[in-house]
Amino acid sequence: MEAEKKSTEKSAVSDVGAWAMNVVSSVGIIMANKQLMSSSGFAFTFATTLTGFHFTVTALVGMVSNATGLSTSKHIPLWELLWFSIVANMSITGMNLSLMLNSVGFYQISKLSMIPVVCIMEWIFHNKQYSKEVKISVLVVVIGVGVCTVTDVKINAKGFICACVAVICTSLQQISIGSLQKKYSVGSFELLSKTAPIQAGSLLVLGPFVDYYLSGKLILNYKYTSGAILFILLSCSLAVFCNMSQYLCIGRFSATSFQVLGHMKTVCVLVLGWLLFDSALTIKNIMGMLVAILGMVIYSWAIELEKQANANSTVKHSLTDEEIRLLKHGVETQPGKDLEHGQLKG
Repeated sequence: MEAEKKSTEKSAVSDVGAWAMNVVSSVGIIMANKQLMSSSGFAFTFATTLTGFHFTVTALVGMVSNATGLSTSKHIPLWELLWFSIVANMSITGMNLSLMLNSVGFYQISKLSMIPVVCIMEWIFHNKQYSKEVKISVLVVVIGVGVCTVTDVKINAKGFICACVAVICTSLQQISIGSLQKKYSVGSFELLSKTAPIQAGSLLVLGPFVDYYLSGKLILNYKYTSGAILFILLSCSLAVFCNMSQYLCIGRFSATSFQVLGHMKTVCVLVLGWLLFDSALTIKNIMGMLVAILGMVIYSWAIELEKQANANSTVKHSLTDEEIRLLKHGVETQPGKDLEHGQLKG
C-alpha cells in the first residue's frame, strides 16, 4: 500500500510538471512570437517557415538525445509517420490560412470547436464515453473562452473551408499522438523525435510559398538583425519544450483533456498581454476567463470522479473473483465446513 501511495504521488507530480511545462512554454512562445512577428517588433511575418525552424531544432535535439543514449529509438512504420506528418502540416497551414482569411472572432470560434470535434472523434475511433459532468464542464469552458475571446464574426467560403480543414486535422493529429504512443509503446519524446524531421523538412520546403501567399513577402528578402535572430532562437528553444510537453500531456491524459485544460494558456496570454503589451482587458474578458477557469475546475473534478469510479469497479471485480476462488478451494478441501458461520459441522 505504501509503495502504491508513493507511486500515485509521483505520478501526480509528473502530471503537474507536464501541464506546467506546456502552459509556461506555450505562453512563452506566444509572447516571443508576438514580439518577433508584430509590426512594432521585428516584423518577421513568416509563420509557417518559423514552424519549420521549430521542428528543425526539435529534430536536432532528438538526434542528439538518441546519439548520446538519453532516449531510445523504437520502430514505427514509415507510412504512419508520413501520414501523421501530413495531417500535422495541414493543421498548421490550415490554421495560418484560417487566421488570414477569417475574422479574429471566427478564428477563435473555430479553435473552440476543436473540443467537441475531439470528443466526437474519440467516441468514433475509441468508443470513449463521457459522463454528464464532463459534458457540462466542456460546455462551461467553451462558453467562458468564447465570451473572453470572440469579438467580430465574419465568415467567407474560403475561410470557412480552411477553418474546417484546420479543425479536423488538428483534432485528428492530437488523437493520433496518443494512439501511436499506445500502439507502438513509445514515449512522447521518442515519437516526437521520429515525426519532427519529416515535419521540419516539408515545412522548410513548403513554408516560404505558403508565407508568400499569406503575406506577399519573400523570406529571402527579410533583413535579419541581431534582435530578430535572438527571438527566433528563443522561439525555437521554447518550441522544443512546447512540442515535447504536448506529446507528453496527450500521452498521459487524452486529447480532450489537452484541449479543455489547454485553454488555461488562453487565459494566461490575455493576462500577460494586458500586463506586458498594454492590451485591453474588459469586464467581458474577465468574466469570460472566470467562467472558463470554473469549467476547467469542474472538468478536473469530473475526470477525478471517473478515475475513482473505474478504480472502485476494478477492485470490486478483482475481489469478487478472489472470493469465488477461495470459496471453491474451501469447498473442495473441507467439505464438512459450514461456510456461512465459519465453523465445522459437528
